[in-house]
Amino acid sequence: MKLLRGVFAFYINSSIHVALAVVSLLAVTVLEYNLPISKELWAFVFLSTLSGYNFVKYAKVAGLHHRSLTQSLKTIQVFSAFCFALLVIIAFILPIKVLLITAAFGLTTFFYAVPFIRSKNLRNFSGLKIFVVAFVWAGVTVILPFVEAEIDLTADVLLTFFQRILIVVALILPFEIRDIPYDGLNLKTLPQQLGVRNTKLLGEVVLLFCLVFEFFKDESDVAYITSLLFFCVMLGWLLVISKTEQSRYFSSFWVEGLPIFWLLVYVFFNMF
Repeated sequence: MKLLRGVFAFYINSSIHVALAVVSLLAVTVLEYNLPISKELWAFVFLSTLSGYNFVKYAKVAGLHHRSLTQSLKTIQVFSAFCFALLVIIAFILPIKVLLITAAFGLTTFFYAVPFIRSKNLRNFSGLKIFVVAFVWAGVTVILPFVEAEIDLTADVLLTFFQRILIVVALILPFEIRDIPYDGLNLKTLPQQLGVRNTKLLGEVVLLFCLVFEFFKDESDVAYITSLLFFCVMLGWLLVISKTEQSRYFSSFWVEGLPIFWLLVYVFFNMF
């Protein structure tokens, strides 16, 4: 049992779970628009998410919230270095335009952790943190596959992009609520400015807008709409029960794993 707990902790702390969540969002886009993308892009998105998140989480400016992480930090660093090496190898296979788009999002991630203006990084700019993450996730999981598939961005795709931003914003809110005791007041996160109750209400409104956007698309898929509804209901419920004192893996496993759930539900309904 101790071994299983250790493996699970490594799975969460090494960002494998969040990388699978991002790949799941990519898969939802690929299924929705039937995009032909290479296996290299799947691996690239997974490895870049894992490397990027571990860089942000374990950079000195980010700090560590849990003492238990320090014992396995070296193992995570070695694992991250190995994944980054694979990422570099795969980068030589992908088209230049894909790398240029990725570089733009990569720089955003880099400056999220590394100070560049008056000893401040993007995370330290008041109220910007949540939108930076949402923009990067939406770009990687919606825009990037279209660039690689060499398919033009339509109005429907742009709506999906904005939907994805709203979804990621809602996904981050339980983390923002959890981190209230850790975040400095200078960050001015949504829970700090609005309070926990109003932050939850905002999240529910964001999810409602996400659903409404779907009906403005020229073409829509019943399986996609149904899966999106299931996803929004689940996320809305987890947001309602979110609190500052959460169980250890409430946000980092259950909330962060919702995109995986969304993909599974979408695949299920897509079979009929």
